[in-house]
Amino acid sequence: MATAATEANASSTVIQEVTQASQELLKSVDQSVFEQIQPYINKLYSSHYGRYLADTIFGIPLGNLIAAILVFVLILMLRRYLTRLVTNFLQRLARKSETQLDDMIVRELRSPINFLFVIIALDLFFQFIFLDNRFTRLLLSSLLIFDVYWMFYAFTPAIQHFLINYSHRNEHISYELSRFITRIIRMLVIVLALISLLYNFGINVTAFVASLGLVGMAFALAAKDTAANLFGSIALMLDQSIRIGEWIKVNGVEGIVEDIGMRTTKIRTFEKSIVVVPNSIVANTNIENYSRRKVRRIKMVLGLTYDTTPEQMQKILEALRRLLATHPGIAQDQTTLVRFDRFEDSYLGIFIYTFTNTADWDQYLAIREDVQLKMMEIVQEHGAQFAFPSQSIYVEKLPDSLHNP
Repeated sequence: MATAATEANASSTVIQEVTQASQELLKSVDQSVFEQIQPYINKLYSSHYGRYLADTIFGIPLGNLIAAILVFVLILMLRRYLTRLVTNFLQRLARKSETQLDDMIVRELRSPINFLFVIIALDLFFQFIFLDNRFTRLLLSSLLIFDVYWMFYAFTPAIQHFLINYSHRNEHISYELSRFITRIIRMLVIVLALISLLYNFGINVTAFVASLGLVGMAFALAAKDTAANLFGSIALMLDQSIRIGEWIKVNGVEGIVEDIGMRTTKIRTFEKSIVVVPNSIVANTNIENYSRRKVRRIKMVLGLTYDTTPEQMQKILEALRRLLATHPGIAQDQTTLVRFDRFEDSYLGIFIYTFTNTADWDQYLAIREDVQLKMMEIVQEHGAQFAFPSQSIYVEKLPDSLHNP
């Protein structure tokens, strides 16, 4: 409990510093603008039209209300231009580095910078109408906290891009793990933003965070399935047992992995439907990963008719072995078997067992097709025939009625 309280105090201190720094930044910018414009408005009050401008609406001088509206509308109209000025300056700085990550960050920062000018316009509007109370301070500080964490959130695409590029060079970090780490970072940013807003609204963040230790057991019982799925996703990422784009079969579901999320894995079946499987099931079930194969098996039985002679059978077996030993599509480092292994009711069975040198389905079918066509040629060249299911009926004695119709 002491540890939880210590961590809560540290979190509150950081959040408080972020909140205060953001508020001071906003006030320093807007106060300087207000101090530059208000003296000119005061001069208008002493002019010929001053008595009209000094009239009040809801206790606000008409001159200040007009100035507040004009400043607010003007900043809203110019915010795209102002955003472009800021981002162009940042892009010039980013071009001096060799990496592309800072360029990506600048692109992602455009929206929160644009929103920052909306907050500035709103703050100036309140200052010009002399509206400074708890509601306006709370509104502006909350919007600014939201925008600050929006800027932090804008860094996550660059982080994901960096991790994905790093995963291409390091086999221990997969593409899926890179996406998972990015999602965790995004969740942390959102959680910190919510805690900051709670602090800003006067909620005791220290007590709130510390109280999590008391309700932790109840929360775990209520969300045990969610926790199991989360830990299942972590296990999948660390083991790298499946990846996006792979052909797998798990828990009776077969298809292509489309997404590995924090809670579920989405599999596109060959009927083109999406099956969503909880990660706890995927992590604790046998996974058959077909994409990890380097070869694919050919297993069949050739049935020849019973009028095939032993000499024909021997020559056919030798020709089939030569075919598989020299075929460019057959994996020579894998087991290859060609054996006359059975006497069935309607055929003599030749057992064929070998592997193609590719796992690609289309290439596998092409190799298998070519091998089977050559097998047909071998059987025909040696004067034998393929058998088909049939029965021979032998009649020892015909009825007398058939002899004397």
